[in-house]
Amino acid sequence: MYKSSKELTRRNLLKNAAVVGATVTLGTTLKPVLRAFARTGRADYEVQGEWRPTTCQGCTSWCSKQVYVVDGRAIKVRGNPNSKVNGAASCPRAHMSLQQVYDPDRVKSPMRRTNPKKGRNEDPKFVPITWDEALNTIADKIMELRKNNETHKYLLLRGRYSYMRDIIYSRMTKIIGSPNNISHSAICAEAEKFGPYYTEGEWTYRQYDILNTRYIILWGADPLAANRQVSYYMSRWGDALDRAQVAVVDPRLSATAAKASEWLPVKPGEDGALACAMAHEILVQGLWNRDFVGDFIDGTNRFAAGKTISESDFEEKYTYGLVKWWNIELKDKTPEWAAAKTGLPAEQIRRVAIGYGKAGPHAISWVARGPVMQVRGAYASLACHALNGLIGSVDNVGGTLKANKEYTQSFPSEKKFLDEIAQAGIKHKKIDHRGRLEFPALNAGKSGGGVVTNNAADGILNEDPNEIRVAIGYMNNFAFSCTQSERWFKALSKIPFSVHITTNASETTWFADIVLPSNHHMFEKWGYVKSFANGYRHVTMNQPVIKPLWDVRTDETEIPWLIAEKLAERGFDNLLRHYREYKDPETGKIPTNEKEFALYALKHATHKLWDPAEYQGGDKFNGWEDFRKTGVWNSDPYPFRKRWGSMKTKTKQFEFYSETLKEALAKHAEKHAKSIDDVLAACNYEARGEKAFVPHYEEPYMYGNKDGLVFVDYKSRLNREGRSANCLWYQELKDHDPGDEAWDDVAKINPVDAARLGVKTGDRIRLLSPTGELECTAKLWEGTRPGTIAKCYGQGHWAYGEIAASEFGKVPRGGNNNDIIPADYERLSGSSAFFGVVRVKIVKV
Repeated sequence: MYKSSKELTRRNLLKNAAVVGATVTLGTTLKPVLRAFARTGRADYEVQGEWRPTTCQGCTSWCSKQVYVVDGRAIKVRGNPNSKVNGAASCPRAHMSLQQVYDPDRVKSPMRRTNPKKGRNEDPKFVPITWDEALNTIADKIMELRKNNETHKYLLLRGRYSYMRDIIYSRMTKIIGSPNNISHSAICAEAEKFGPYYTEGEWTYRQYDILNTRYIILWGADPLAANRQVSYYMSRWGDALDRAQVAVVDPRLSATAAKASEWLPVKPGEDGALACAMAHEILVQGLWNRDFVGDFIDGTNRFAAGKTISESDFEEKYTYGLVKWWNIELKDKTPEWAAAKTGLPAEQIRRVAIGYGKAGPHAISWVARGPVMQVRGAYASLACHALNGLIGSVDNVGGTLKANKEYTQSFPSEKKFLDEIAQAGIKHKKIDHRGRLEFPALNAGKSGGGVVTNNAADGILNEDPNEIRVAIGYMNNFAFSCTQSERWFKALSKIPFSVHITTNASETTWFADIVLPSNHHMFEKWGYVKSFANGYRHVTMNQPVIKPLWDVRTDETEIPWLIAEKLAERGFDNLLRHYREYKDPETGKIPTNEKEFALYALKHATHKLWDPAEYQGGDKFNGWEDFRKTGVWNSDPYPFRKRWGSMKTKTKQFEFYSETLKEALAKHAEKHAKSIDDVLAACNYEARGEKAFVPHYEEPYMYGNKDGLVFVDYKSRLNREGRSANCLWYQELKDHDPGDEAWDDVAKINPVDAARLGVKTGDRIRLLSPTGELECTAKLWEGTRPGTIAKCYGQGHWAYGEIAASEFGKVPRGGNNNDIIPADYERLSGSSAFFGVVRVKIVKV
């Protein structure tokens, strides 16, 4: 059992870590000083090693990396200097991967459950088995579904992924004959994409030109800790601060807020009010960008508080519906009105709006999860992003940018391998209820185009639209990472046969029948991912830089191939015949085993990047080996302003009045023989009529008593998503996050609230919500807004490893935030609501 920092000193920890590191990761080849660890200066001794390229997937930054390998052991990680996205920079997460790959608690071989009972308190009593036994069992279960024409009762649950994902997620699921491939996307940040899509037609994340900007408003974003491209922003944020003012909108003093020009500790759920008031002030002050937006025909600013304006008086250029937006929503949304909603001074709201407007077009309104992954967060997403349109920063220098073009290619189509059973199976409804009246999930304008990840648990529990009999999950832990997580305990217990492909035995593993050990994404597998920042996009390769210590296989390629072979042995060879179409582009060879398949599939997907004969842009290579050794391809530089006047909206313009959203809502309503107002009511929105098509303020929708504290969930700079907690460095260095403590799980309470509750630092407290409870330690901290309680996500594991759990399988270390957050949704996008959604009661233990 690992001890807390009170029992295990930092000095002793480092001694122990040094011993473990030397034994587990380094062997006996090292001399006293490694030149690899020294940036400059002379090393008296040196060790021979090699920097090998790969990719870190510890968060969604997806940075290109290099690993220093000595005698087959990974000992150090750094940024890949060949990347124009992150360069040589690296955040703390990448370094923790060394503790993950050599974690003695990793799953080392396939395992089978021997306890037929499933439940949170049921020990699965796993026993080791061979790969052959595991694969035979899986194939038998799939063939049983096909025999009974029940392939739609097969489920694939995908968590984090590489872009090899479609091999298992799409192709395998469809050829088996199921519609039920459920991704993690809606617990990630789908609502964040809602604003950009329904204003400028881009259902994607954004990159930000921080080196050329003059003002940044961060809406719940913490680029120095937990946003995309953390490595890059950490390395260049000082340069940005030399040129730009930074205002952080967040109820918690984040790492970025601690270095900002302005901290706006907004009341949770009131971000939309603040954004609308800023838009109002920018227009009243005449600070909109006339080159992008246009102007009044006579040049006289008619925007004045409370005044309606004739649309014919204003001539727009590259935008649509500004005056409609003003008349429908903005004319009365003054800073004084917003002050009463947000708890912020009107003078601060006005000051930030004017500063941002004057800095335009070289200014950024940076929207992250906090304001938008709320029950009524879609319109906050629109409002916050619309500020970029007002000041002309969209697609502009120093502004907000989309992803650069890249040239990877999709895998061969599965369609000719769908037999009658599969064709019938994929026509069934999906288990997550996407596209139903109350779940529009309007990804890219399509009803049901998105996913409602967390609602799959309810579909399974209620057998709606049908039961699930066989499930496979990989690189996911929905029993920990989804809100109201006890629902997943019950849902996973209900499935007769499930498989978990994972590096560590997690909470989801606890309910599995077969456990398959997976390669570590950074050190042991072939794959690739795509990411963008700094005006570039890179395609960066995962590759095996070391030999695995244990009997593991790759989740997205090798395991599907092995399953396909077993299915072929049973007379169903469609999947294997499909996979044999993934030929090596260099030699034309057909894969004959899982190792060849994994490599050939990657070479196929990236063919146009590394083959000179297929060159289309960006970095040019002399062939596959040149690309492999470099590890990353970079796009051409960003083409600023290219999309002005040709955006992918219905009007081709940046839409303040969204005809694109109007059309999407209308189609969804027509599908259910309802009105748009009926759709909004079913989705818990207040808007009716024309207000539904413009960015506007909605009252926050919260659970819990009004006298409770609003719960604020946030992410640590050390969180490798939910996969850090079994790393010693994570536990020991948690105090590097503002307000946090090493080897503890603390809830930060403002001293004003603490005095009222009779709570002091160090007290053990219980947080109670309408749907659950957790226990942790109280800490008084002025960096938490009064009326809120803030706690970092990541602790609360009762599985995953000896460090992550206080007692594996029984007692968690700290509390899982998701245990107290109700399962509700921003339904227009399908996103789970994590923020501004629940008030909790505090009880001393």
